[in-house]
Amino acid sequence: MSPPATRRGLSRRALLGQGLGAACCLAAAPLVTPVVLAAAPGDNRLVVIVLRGAMDSIAAFPPLGDPAVATMRPGLGRIEGVVELDDRFGMHPALKPLLPFWRCGQLAVAQAVATPYRDKRSHFDGQDLLEAGVSDTGAVHDGWLNRALGLIPGATAETALSVGRENMLLLRGPAPALAWSPGDTLRLRNDERGLLDRLYAGDPLFAAAAKGAVDLSAVDTAGARPDAKGDDPIARFAGQRLAADARIAAFSIIGWDTHVGQANAMVGPLGRLARAITTLADTLGPAWDRTLVVAMTEFGRTARENGSAGTDHGTGGAALLAGGALAGGRVYGDWPGLAEDALYQGRDLMPTADVRHYPALALRALFGLDPAALGRDIFPGLDLDAGPQFLA
Repeated sequence: MSPPATRRGLSRRALLGQGLGAACCLAAAPLVTPVVLAAAPGDNRLVVIVLRGAMDSIAAFPPLGDPAVATMRPGLGRIEGVVELDDRFGMHPALKPLLPFWRCGQLAVAQAVATPYRDKRSHFDGQDLLEAGVSDTGAVHDGWLNRALGLIPGATAETALSVGRENMLLLRGPAPALAWSPGDTLRLRNDERGLLDRLYAGDPLFAAAAKGAVDLSAVDTAGARPDAKGDDPIARFAGQRLAADARIAAFSIIGWDTHVGQANAMVGPLGRLARAITTLADTLGPAWDRTLVVAMTEFGRTARENGSAGTDHGTGGAALLAGGALAGGRVYGDWPGLAEDALYQGRDLMPTADVRHYPALALRALFGLDPAALGRDIFPGLDLDAGPQFLA
């Protein structure tokens, strides 16, 4: 699978008009349990992928020239088949399908990033703060993407789509949004599937939605096994909705908590992340040119490997960016190094940038959100001038 050969620049104008989301009918289908859909006016699209469990950025994007890796990771530091991105960083071989995107400027990495969360290293708190966009667990009430929807002129419930079984805090809040998840209760025999087909035969919109619900009901969203074409089914469903009238989508990939046997444990989640991005590109078609994907994790992992050939909860990590709206082919961020005196609390990769900078600038460029509102209402305390300009 390859990215489109051409890439148009991203329009920075305020978006006009209003899209109508075909996926809204999913909520009305009698056999479907509540995907998060958000429709917004205009042609730009945003996909947020939450990497639950704390992805190890040092393994996903190895610092090729950092001599401390061999000392910190005598076992895990030896990754066969690393793909060289530039003279400083490589990419895990499980992500190799994304190399064509890198070469045409549609893939980038943000290294040494983190939310403002520090020290306690709890998955629950870390994920809540990542999705709420705040720095204090006491301020976790709703999701930053839901607050953003409230500021996008013309946004409707059909604008945003959340796909997966979990109830994503990212889109929770007062702004209207739709959610759909494949559920264990939708297990149809052939005769029942035929009845559903006949029921919706006269309504193409509902028929397509019902078929998608049945297909996704068999998907294990934890592993999201690829279909016969090698696609990621959750990403394909999101891409289909985005290619129609939805403009924002969010879903999760789990499996990043690699305390034990990390070398093998990371291959599956990294492979699914690669499939998700290639599936989105293929499914979106020409709309990929106006799409930005932001994949973020709650925190990174320890610089040192532990006694179980794994790594423990850390601080600084990485975000992955993709899409035709991206000025990619680069590793963004200031790399602090892994020397003993450069580590956070003597154990973790030192964060040098706020990961919230990336979704904030995406919201400003894609949907015209006001910078003052972004730093006050969406990501409180964020300085939008502190990070790189990474959009085309």
